[in-house]
Amino acid sequence: MAQASTSSSNQFNPRVHVGLLEERVTNVSSTDFPGHYPDEDHSWDLKKFKKKLQVKVQKLSTRSIEFDLVGVDASIANALRRILIAEVPTVVIEHVYVWNNTSVMVDEVFSHRLGLIPLNVDPALLEMKPSPSDQATDRNTIVFKLQVECTRDTAAPRDSTDPAVLYHNSEVRAGDFQWIPQGEQADVFSASPPAPTIPETVLVKLRPGQVIEMEMHAVKGVGKDHAKFSPVATASYRLLPHVILDEANPVPPHLAARFRDCFSPGVIKVDPRTKKVTVDKRGVRGETMSREVLRHPDLAEYVKLARVRDHFIFNVESEGPYEPQRLPLEAIRVMREKISTLKSAAEELRLQRDSDGDIQMADT
Repeated sequence: MAQASTSSSNQFNPRVHVGLLEERVTNVSSTDFPGHYPDEDHSWDLKKFKKKLQVKVQKLSTRSIEFDLVGVDASIANALRRILIAEVPTVVIEHVYVWNNTSVMVDEVFSHRLGLIPLNVDPALLEMKPSPSDQATDRNTIVFKLQVECTRDTAAPRDSTDPAVLYHNSEVRAGDFQWIPQGEQADVFSASPPAPTIPETVLVKLRPGQVIEMEMHAVKGVGKDHAKFSPVATASYRLLPHVILDEANPVPPHLAARFRDCFSPGVIKVDPRTKKVTVDKRGVRGETMSREVLRHPDLAEYVKLARVRDHFIFNVESEGPYEPQRLPLEAIRVMREKISTLKSAAEELRLQRDSDGDIQMADT
């Protein structure tokens, strides 16, 4: 039985590759499902799935992660991306109570800006409010206070023009947040007191006589309710580029340099002595697939461009309390919960059908 493979080859395989032509893309749909190929069994099998599935971290920093997800359909990869953006919970400021604001920024705009400040609060330590009107408690709400007044520095040099030298508190920063523990929160958050993840973020500039005094309540939520709850700055994926050289028709030595320059740096290697053209298997990950080479008729005949259909390169940037390596795991946890809910609903429908023949649909 023929099976699709994610390994690279020197031939274009429509079962494995998505083709890139000069002005269009080919073979975009998966075909590894039952009934598409005669006399081939492509029914889903757990053992085969485990054998094909690969997850490998390629890059990891304090703010971002790049990892490969291999052996899954595009629908699964896209579900993971959407959950990362919209359904992994975070804690951000939701309610702002303004007692005094004489800055140049109006209350509504300033409150909106406060809601976009990422906090270091682990969502697992808070409960989510069933509805916005529910009572705020120490189990579902974090309280911050912001009280800043700008005054003139009488000791500042007369010839100075720098506001940071002339005034005290000329800028209100996220680091000016003061956490006010409620109930047992002092013990719960003793290891990591709630605060903005980037204290240097400038919120507004003040001048002498201007005051800001307000109270802020942070709650747990998800990005599908408001973008400020999204735990990522970006979460995207792309298919692994695949450059196929024609071994029977190699690139002529006098065209090697031009051919190499049509690709991203590091993708094509040219032997300095023989001028033989090869593809760097590691460098090809950085190819943008601009298809520049296909614009030149004298070069296009030596290459085919494709992407590997089930090899997804994920790039995720964290802006909240999650370490980058934790974000994919949180997304998978949410996905498992959704699958469990769907399974329970399907079993309930089956039981109702078996009992009386009529299916009663109800909101849950």
